[in-house]
Amino acid sequence: MLLFEWLSEPLPSSPDDLSELLAAGTKEVHDKAENNVFVRDFLRGRIRKELFKLGAVALYFTYAAMEEEIEKNKDHPHLAPIYFPTELHRHEALARDLEYFYGPDWKSVVSCSPATQHYVERIHEVGQSDPVLLVAHAYTRYMGDLSGGQVLKKVAQRALKLPATGEGLEFYHFEGIHSPKAFKQLYRSRMNELDLDAAAKEKLVQEAVHAFHFNIEVFEELEEIGKTLKDEVMDAGMAVHGNMDGDINKCPYYAAQMAARGGSAYVCQMAMCVLRHPTGQVLLAAWVAAMAGLAAWYLM
Repeated sequence: MLLFEWLSEPLPSSPDDLSELLAAGTKEVHDKAENNVFVRDFLRGRIRKELFKLGAVALYFTYAAMEEEIEKNKDHPHLAPIYFPTELHRHEALARDLEYFYGPDWKSVVSCSPATQHYVERIHEVGQSDPVLLVAHAYTRYMGDLSGGQVLKKVAQRALKLPATGEGLEFYHFEGIHSPKAFKQLYRSRMNELDLDAAAKEKLVQEAVHAFHFNIEVFEELEEIGKTLKDEVMDAGMAVHGNMDGDINKCPYYAAQMAARGGSAYVCQMAMCVLRHPTGQVLLAAWVAAMAGLAAWYLM
C-alpha cells in the first residue's frame, strides 16, 4: 500500500512534533469519517456523477476560502514556511473542473451548500482572528490530496468515463510537484519546525478535529442528496456488481481490516472474487490503493 508510505517514512520524529500530535489527536474523528456512507459508497464503486459534481463544488468553495485567507496571511511567521501556492493551491484547478461539468457559465449555476458554508465561515473566522489555525486546515486538506489524489483520479476517471486527458479531474493533478513523497516530507518538516508552544499545538489539534467534522457534515449532506436521486443517475460508467466488482466487501484492504476485527468471512469473499474474475487482481489492486488513499486523506 504505497500511499501509506508517507505515514511511516523513517523521518526523525518526536511525540511532540505537530504532525505526530495531529495524527494522534484526530484518530477518533478519522474513524468516524472513514465509515461515512458517502465515502463507503465511493469505495464500492457507487460513484454518482451528480454527487461527484456537487462534491467538486464543495471543494471549490472550501479551497477558495482557505487560499484567500492563506494569501492574506502568507507573511505570518507560522504560515510563511509552509506557503507553497504554485505547488499546492487548488481553487483554480477546481474552477476548470466545474467549467467542464457545468459549462462556461458555471458560476451562475453552482452555489455554496449549507454544510460547506459552515466550513467556509470557520476558515474565514480563523484567518481573520487567529491565522495560525490555518495550519491545521491546510495540512488536513493538502497532504491528503497529495496522498490519494492520483489513485482517486483514476478511479473516478474510469467510473464516470471521463476523458483520459484529465478534463473534470484537474483538482487531482499537482503539476508543480514532481515527487509527492519528497514534497510531503518537506512540508511535514517545515510544519514540525514551527515555533509553537504546547498550548498552540493543542489548539491546532482541536482545529484539525473541527476540520474533520466540517468534512463529515459535507459528506452527510451529500448522502442526503443522494437519497433523492433516481437510480438511473447512479454508478455512471461503473456497475456496483458488474465487471469492476466494486463491492467494498470484495476489497482486500477492507477484508483484511474486517478480519482483524474478527470478520474472517470477508477474506473468503475476497478470495472468491479473485477466483471468479481473471482481471480481478488488477482491479482489486486499484481499489486497495483507492482505500489507502482515502484513509491517508483522513489520517492527516
